[in-house]
Amino acid sequence: MGFPLFIKLKYLSIMTDRLTKTPSKLIKYLKNWTIALLVLLTYGWAWQGLNVQLADLQNSIPHTIDFIGRLFPPDLRILDVAVIKLIETVQMSLWGTTIGAILSLPIAILSASNLAPLWVQIFANGLQNVIRSIPSLVLGLLFVSATGLGAPAGTLALGIYTIGYLGKFYQAALESVEPRSLEALRLGGANWAQVARYGMMPQVLPLLWGYTIYMFEYNIRAASILGVVGAGGIGFELVNYIRGFEYQKATTMGMVLLAIVIAIDLLSSKLRQRLEAME
Repeated sequence: MGFPLFIKLKYLSIMTDRLTKTPSKLIKYLKNWTIALLVLLTYGWAWQGLNVQLADLQNSIPHTIDFIGRLFPPDLRILDVAVIKLIETVQMSLWGTTIGAILSLPIAILSASNLAPLWVQIFANGLQNVIRSIPSLVLGLLFVSATGLGAPAGTLALGIYTIGYLGKFYQAALESVEPRSLEALRLGGANWAQVARYGMMPQVLPLLWGYTIYMFEYNIRAASILGVVGAGGIGFELVNYIRGFEYQKATTMGMVLLAIVIAIDLLSSKLRQRLEAME
């Protein structure tokens, strides 16, 4: 006894559907496993390049414990020096971030694909890439050689270093703007500068402030690193104490730096939340 025609057609349709879906599922399955294998091979290649010896890590544990023991208790007799240097570090970060932000905005506008001509974008993006490729310590050494040891060199280094990253953040914010409002201004006869001033800035200003606050917070830590090359701030004293084997004094410097980083992180988080609420 045969099946009705509509049942045969339904069965044929189901089997055809399964046959067409099976290759696509197989391809997706193989693709996922290939990606996972490539990731594992990449991490294996990176691990091999590190040349890590587990025996050396085990042998280093007693030395690490001994070093940590020398850090305590902190020498609070230099607390006043630590606070003075901390204030200098904050001042360096504030001025460095401000200089960098002022210079970053026009560079970001010239880099934005929805604002500037292509040849201008290529030049402005190339300038950002060049700045980002220079480590902060190299900038510190450059300005130390130009202005001498101290906070001015660190401030200038932070300002230039900030451009490389804040300019990119600003550019991303400008390129995420709703394009219809910009097109309306262009149709009304506005030039690119007017489009940037009246079409973009009102939309992205809270986001730009948020990026700037984040960069200021980051520059507090970067300013302490610049002390390694003599570019002022709390890092200069911290490195000198470590080089002089005065580890307990170095701990005091580190604790003061940790306190200000935590305080600024909490404050900047609150400010960014308010700015996000304004968007």
